[in-house]
Amino acid sequence: MPYSRTRTHQKTRKRRFRKLVYVNLALLLAVVAAGGLLVYQWNNKDDGKLANALPTGSASASPATGADSSPGEPPSDSAQSGEEAAPSDEPSPSADASASAEPSASDVPSPADEPAASGEPAAGGGPTPAGGGGDDEAQDSGGKVKLAFVGDILPAARVGELIEKNGVDYPFAGSVQSLKSADITAGNLETPITNRGTPAENKTYVFRGKPEYLAGIKNAGFDVLSLANNHTLDQGWEGLSDTMDYLDDAGLKHMGSGADDKEAFTPVYIESKGIRVAYIGVTNVVPEASWKADKNHPGVAETYDTTRAVAAIKEAKQLADIVVVMVHWGKERSQNPIPVQTSVGHTFIDAGADLVVGSHPHVLQGFEYYKNKWIAYSLGNFIFTTSTNSITRQTGVLTASCGKNGSCALSFEPMYSTNSQPAPMEPTDGALLLSQLSERSFGAKIDELGNIVPSSSVSGKETP
Repeated sequence: MPYSRTRTHQKTRKRRFRKLVYVNLALLLAVVAAGGLLVYQWNNKDDGKLANALPTGSASASPATGADSSPGEPPSDSAQSGEEAAPSDEPSPSADASASAEPSASDVPSPADEPAASGEPAAGGGPTPAGGGGDDEAQDSGGKVKLAFVGDILPAARVGELIEKNGVDYPFAGSVQSLKSADITAGNLETPITNRGTPAENKTYVFRGKPEYLAGIKNAGFDVLSLANNHTLDQGWEGLSDTMDYLDDAGLKHMGSGADDKEAFTPVYIESKGIRVAYIGVTNVVPEASWKADKNHPGVAETYDTTRAVAAIKEAKQLADIVVVMVHWGKERSQNPIPVQTSVGHTFIDAGADLVVGSHPHVLQGFEYYKNKWIAYSLGNFIFTTSTNSITRQTGVLTASCGKNGSCALSFEPMYSTNSQPAPMEPTDGALLLSQLSERSFGAKIDELGNIVPSSSVSGKETP
């Protein structure tokens, strides 16, 4: 099974990192040896004269010549450290498979793959452990990072036809201002991006989007996309491998899929305003078992068994201030979560997630405030083929303003999609939708401005 450039970049980065460590070590040894030689030469220079100048038993007298008081000190601090500039973790404008190309955030191996001695980040944009190091702004506990989320994004099928006719920015024309207002914007990519592949069999809908469509997603302000869903492998591993590579080339980080389960469950780390955010993508909807990533087997990060997802959350919590889990789950067109959504969502929060954001039902579902953390059960369709069913056209942008302690304040901007182009609702319609979402929420309510706040109950409706 051929690996994608994602894994190739990982191996290249590890080789370059080891080489850098060896070079630094050699430079350090050379500096130490040179310093020792200088000390030896100075101490033996005019030895008899120096011995006569120093009183018996003295350990601190300076030479009469007026030389520096620390004769054994190395020539300069920079020479002593032996440090070189660490390779940049920022993605290059156009990634390729050459050894000189820098990996994008999602290309980076998991923390266990990298030595910790250099302090270099572990994965995807790579933070140092939460609470350690960073600039002055990172130490300001009062700072907030603004995260934005949307539901399913489908740049294929009928949406692809509209893009061909109106340009790559067409689907986001009515929502781009809201998307770009956030520091980090994320969504679920509901199609492979490839010009090849073998269409999946026994599926009602099989999608494929063109690589050039990613420019519209990037232009709209997106930073990270989850690939853990029931359409990522619509064109087989070949199509998924291409998808990850094209996302890398576009500078869009991604998670939830990989050449094996280790890569699929590896989070993306993004730092903004001194706050480190981990994004994990998993799916509870997998068309067939062969789609599940496993050891030496490519696919998506699944969460029918939450063991590996929980492990990923716990590891991410050690490296990030905020842990976000984006999960594909639930029943299509159901406006209320089914029991598995609730149990899995609670499990993720218990493991250390600060925010759980769902997709797949194609309609909006409510929110839950659980143990001082938040679950958004479904954000519905965002960029999607427009159907005649109006509830599938109700959508919006969820915003979370979060601090370093993982505490988040949520708000929701209601939108309605016309011809696959979501835009803010009229005030009256928006207020009605917010009221309906409030009724569907648990331990939370939504005011007329879209603010989602804790509540012990909503109209007598308790946590499911």
